[in-house]
Amino acid sequence: MNDPYSVIKTVRITEKGTGLAEKHNQYQLEVDRTANKIDIRRSVEKIFSVKVLRVNTINCGGKKKRLRQMQFGKTNDWKKAFVTLKEGDKIELA
Repeated sequence: MNDPYSVIKTVRITEKGTGLAEKHNQYQLEVDRTANKIDIRRSVEKIFSVKVLRVNTINCGGKKKRLRQMQFGKTNDWKKAFVTLKEGDKIELA
């Protein structure tokens, strides 16, 4: 993937993510499902101007939802990345 802005969709702000950012300098990102760890690393380093040490990814399945009485659907699958930054680097979330 060439465009770094098409790889990273959002920075996920959760209670778990805030704890990881404070203790281990890790950030949660929602990324494109076809992106690999190298694409994610390059995109984060280019967009946020930080040094990435490690990238871990998880494929998250969509949840089943009821649409009408007996019809069922499913939300989209998505991919989550945990990005560990070099000591002293930080991503500004506000």
